[in-house]
Amino acid sequence: MVMKTNAPALIFQNGTAVLPDRLVPDAVVICEKGRIAAVGPAKRTRVPRGAHVIDARGGYISPGFVEMHVHGGDGADYMDGTAEAVRVANRAHTRHGTTSIFPTTTTGSPAQLDAMLNACIAVRKEWSIADGARLPGVHFYGPYFAEDKVGAHSAKGRRNPVVEEYTEYFQRGIIKIATCAAELPGAEAFYKTAKKSGCLVTCGHSNSSWTEMERAFRCGMRHVDHFWCAMSSVASLRARLGTPMQASMEEFVLMHREMSTEVIADGHHLAPALLRFAYVMKGADRLCLVTDSNRALDMPPGEYRIGPEDGTMFISDGFVGRMPGGPLASSIMGMDHMVRVMARDTKAPVHDVIRMASLTPAERAGVAKKVGSLEKGKLADVLVLDRKLGVKRVFIGGEEFSVKRRG
Repeated sequence: MVMKTNAPALIFQNGTAVLPDRLVPDAVVICEKGRIAAVGPAKRTRVPRGAHVIDARGGYISPGFVEMHVHGGDGADYMDGTAEAVRVANRAHTRHGTTSIFPTTTTGSPAQLDAMLNACIAVRKEWSIADGARLPGVHFYGPYFAEDKVGAHSAKGRRNPVVEEYTEYFQRGIIKIATCAAELPGAEAFYKTAKKSGCLVTCGHSNSSWTEMERAFRCGMRHVDHFWCAMSSVASLRARLGTPMQASMEEFVLMHREMSTEVIADGHHLAPALLRFAYVMKGADRLCLVTDSNRALDMPPGEYRIGPEDGTMFISDGFVGRMPGGPLASSIMGMDHMVRVMARDTKAPVHDVIRMASLTPAERAGVAKKVGSLEKGKLADVLVLDRKLGVKRVFIGGEEFSVKRRG
């Protein structure tokens, strides 16, 4: 997209700017030609004449959220494999404050994964602000899950890594985050290829042991998907490997500073004590907020499908997705909800909570030079939030995106 270089400067004022390490009360954020030009206290920041003023009305001036693990929204799943499904889901998440998004695969056939990647490539190539959040890349998440950790995803589309398959996918240049269960045959070759391709290399839907995580780490793995969900524990490894009991993914992530992880802070997946524990143990620079939400986001309660046309059915009660019988299926909430729950349940400072939804995922996904924080030279992806962290206005590259739902 070509930015409007002749547009007047954009000034955000009468609000508290959220920086990665602190809050700046009564701040001014100046944006010119689609980028951030200056951030500082109103009394010390020179404001250009003729600028278009955005009144934050005493709320927060925040960086746009960066979403690295998300499956869909507003009735669409990225695995539907069409450009329109990608746009519908992206727009839905933008209404919740997400300005950079990494559409995420599920399990599925090679043809279904091919269609999803092609749809994302098409949207990225033709992107405009009407499409919602910008699309820096794709999170290749399924289909390389452990057989006993598929979770709510379709087991039919699960498989071990196939060299010819993933090599061709990586060559397309759109995959920026890549997941594989560490215990699978061929996982180490997958990790090495993903690292060589410049991806954040992750382990998820896995029942791997400490030893298997060590091997993965040596091959470039540095992140674990949705902490405590579809991952190994000491108990699960005892069932798999017997005694003596083995250390799990949890212990490995907590032991290694280089490892990052993510939490689904929707109020249903993890109790406040677990959210607080994860925040204290990993810190705001190694813990990401993700939605992991699906097509039921912004939709009425009812029955929905995860993934492609032959995916798993689940029930949304309007608060969370559940499989028949009660097990959790997926979140159905946006990033703004995750931010509010994380702030409420952990009592973490606002700047740390916002960091976990913006700069930290941007850093881990390799896009922090362009987005993720209110810093001079970065793209003008800016949110106006009220004092309760509700999204009031969304700007992408200095242009406003309407938060009103179409139709």
